[in-house]
This record gives sequence, structure tokens and C-alpha cells, in this order.
Amino acid sequence: MAKRVESWVVTDEFWQRVELLIPARSAADKIYVRKPGAGRPPKPARLVFEAIVYVLRTGCQWKALPKERFGSASAVHKRFLEWEAAGFFEDLWKAGLAEYDQMEGIAWRWQSVDGAMMKAPLAQEAVGRNPTDGGKKRGSKRHLLVDGRGVPLSLVVTGANVHDCKRLDDVLTTIVVRRKDPRHRRHKHLCADAGYRGAGHLRTIEDHGYIPHVVGRRTEADIKQRDPNKKARRWVVEVCHSWFNRFRKLLVRYEKLERSFVALNHLAAAIIAFRKVPTDVNIIYG
Repeated sequence: MAKRVESWVVTDEFWQRVELLIPARSAADKIYVRKPGAGRPPKPARLVFEAIVYVLRTGCQWKALPKERFGSASAVHKRFLEWEAAGFFEDLWKAGLAEYDQMEGIAWRWQSVDGAMMKAPLAQEAVGRNPTDGGKKRGSKRHLLVDGRGVPLSLVVTGANVHDCKRLDDVLTTIVVRRKDPRHRRHKHLCADAGYRGAGHLRTIEDHGYIPHVVGRRTEADIKQRDPNKKARRWVVEVCHSWFNRFRKLLVRYEKLERSFVALNHLAAAIIAFRKVPTDVNIIYG
């Protein structure tokens, strides 16, 4: 009987890609210098990365990390903040998209955009009253731009009370990989729901070189019912949001700082991208 492997374990093949991007620790960062042989040796980078993935996948608190496997939780969280400051998680996302583009090709022709809210009871930044429950509870919103297969290309986090259209320009501007500008504008389409309807929002979409396809969900369903051969395209962004929610640390936001929550989202986006290429990535998101 094959031994069960937990869904947060980092495989050797995945680690080979991650290891190249791990920020080097500078001796100048030390506040003091230990005597030779004194103190504990630093945690291996792979163990730290696996601990971060464990938190992301299971949704546990940082202090609840299994000490018998990962050691000091505060040391893991400290390295997490160091890597976030160095831009490691966004770089890993870019690396995943680059390999995905090389192996499969980013589906630039049809893209989709949408936002999704989550509860944020402890957040201190990028948080607002959730309009879906009358503003009784606080929440955050993740704005996504995905390609034709649902792979995330851009991600912005705001308060739950920020309308999707308010950050549309930011989402379309902050694509983390270089876009292949088509020779003709009709080679690039953007699908969105009725929340993006409006002359100003359509103009924003067109200014970024897209042909807008903004229809309501009911209208989209009616079109599909009348023409079963017509391919629905906007739904892939909702699928991508569901992939993010499979990482339990993102389903309900308990991170106080915006940069910590964004870094975890970047790591999830990187895993989604790497799982779209023929790579042995054991981490499950759906």
C-alpha cells in the first residue's frame, strides 16, 4: 500500500524551482554575532517554505504550527516577513507564469476579471464594511485578472466596500508578466459581469487594448441555452477564486497586515500556475 503524502508537502521537483529564488540571508542583517558554535543553527529554507505552505493550506494560526515538525513558529513567521519584504512570493508567481507560458502558453486572447469578498475580522489594513450583510461585519476583497484557462495574471486586495470598477485600472495595469501585445486590438478580449457596465468602465477596458464583453450572469446563461455550442468564457475567473479559497488561510482573512495577506495570495497564485504545467507539485488547491 502506497504511503499517503500530505497535500502541503513540497516535492523535490517543486523545491528545485523554489530554491533558486530564496533570498540570501545577509550577515549585515544580524543585530549581534554569536560565538562560534553557540546558539541554534538557522532553519533550512526548505523547512521554512514547507511550514509557510502548511499554514496557507491548512489555515492554522502561525503559533499553531506543529513544533515537532517545524520548530519555532516565531522563527518561521520572521523568515516569512523577510521573504515578503524581498519580493520572493511575487517572484515565485512570476516564475510559475513564465514556465506555464513556456510549456502551455498563456491564453492571452480571452481574459476575465472579477472580485470576491472574504471575512476579515482581525484585519487592520485593506479592510472595509461588507456591503452584502448591511455593513455589520468587516471584510476584504480580492480582485483577479485571469487568462483563458483561469490562471491568475494580476491580483489586487482592497476592502470589501470597494467596488470592483474602482480598481479595474489597477488590476489591468499590474499584470505580473509581460503581455504579448497583439498586432491588432481584436486579438484580445476581456470578459466581465454586469458590475463593470458603464461608459467609463468600458472606456478603461478599451484603453488597455481589450474588446469588452460585459454581460450579466442571467444573460450569459440565456445565450448559452439558446446556443449550446457557444463557449462560456467569463466563468474561469470564478473558478480561479474557488481555487484560492481551497487554501484555507485565504478563505477567511486573519492576517492583520495587508502585505502579509497579499504575500499569501501571491504564493497561492504561484502554486496554481505551477500546477498548470507538467510539474510534480503535490500541493492541492482544488
